Amino acid sequence: MYGNRARIGLIVPSINDVIEPEFNAMRPDGVSVHSTRVLLTEGTIEGLKKMSEGTEEAARLIAGAGVNVIAYACTTGSLLKGPGWDQELINTIERITGVPTTTTSTAVMKVFREFGISKVAVATPYPKELDKLEKEFFEAQGINVVKMKGLGHKDLRGLPLEVAYELACEVDVPEAEAVFISCTAFKTITVIEKLEEVLHKYVFSSNVATMWDVLRILGIYEPIMGYGKLLEGRYKL
Repeated sequence: MYGNRARIGLIVPSINDVIEPEFNAMRPDGVSVHSTRVLLTEGTIEGLKKMSEGTEEAARLIAGAGVNVIAYACTTGSLLKGPGWDQELINTIERITGVPTTTTSTAVMKVFREFGISKVAVATPYPKELDKLEKEFFEAQGINVVKMKGLGHKDLRGLPLEVAYELACEVDVPEAEAVFISCTAFKTITVIEKLEEVLHKYVFSSNVATMWDVLRILGIYEPIMGYGKLLEGRYKL
């Protein structure tokens, strides 16, 4: 718990009260989770643009914890300006800190490629403007979003787990090879295993994808049980 194996650093939107408890639930023994925050007042395009202005200061702060990897842990914040924006964030953070870095949208794209997923159903809590940005980001990189539904929320605090479960079931369609539940502030991890049993396909969330990616950057490949096939390392359902 004190990071004798590795330390994960998270740059987190200030209104996100979900990712830290979910990362602490999923982390392997000997891996610790540390975070710093960037100011986000609401989940809108303008709010995310203002949040991005705090990236450099946040990078300096989280590097002070001696972390071994950094994740810019916001899905739409890391795809805000389209394909390549996530890599710009990575380049900025790595230049400042010298620490290997990823973003949530980067991690999600890695999952699609690793598992050969080209058709996906996407469940989000977002307003329409953010759903549109995310769909365009995925489709510009060859991922066909066969169905997408957002809840229209700008502040996710207080949404129960049942909301993510019901939305994932609603958005699934037969042609989707996987269901992706977007947003690092959306409670998801304890319903993913059940969703895979019910839907008979891969289901993963922003936080699961981000954890999967940072562990691989760290060279940690041991199975993590209870949060879906992605972290279990199973390539067949």
